Amino acid sequence: MKKVGVKVLREEEWEIEKDLVLKEGKVYVPKNEELRMEIIQLHYDTLVAGHGGRWKTTKLVTRNYW
Repeated sequence: MKKVGVKVLREEEWEIEKDLVLKEGKVYVPKNEELRMEIIQLHYDTLVAGHGGRWKTTKLVTRNYW
């Protein structure tokens, strides 16, 4: 956590589940451009919904990631 600049953890906001760090129930994504781009690409053009555009992609990503 120190590597990504998190200084204080409040128990009510943060928890660790398996290998994931959760903040308020969402997966915390550190400031890693490659990882963030991969997450965006996974949500950008889904087979079920098709291409939803910038705002739809943002909505899908922020449902599960912090």
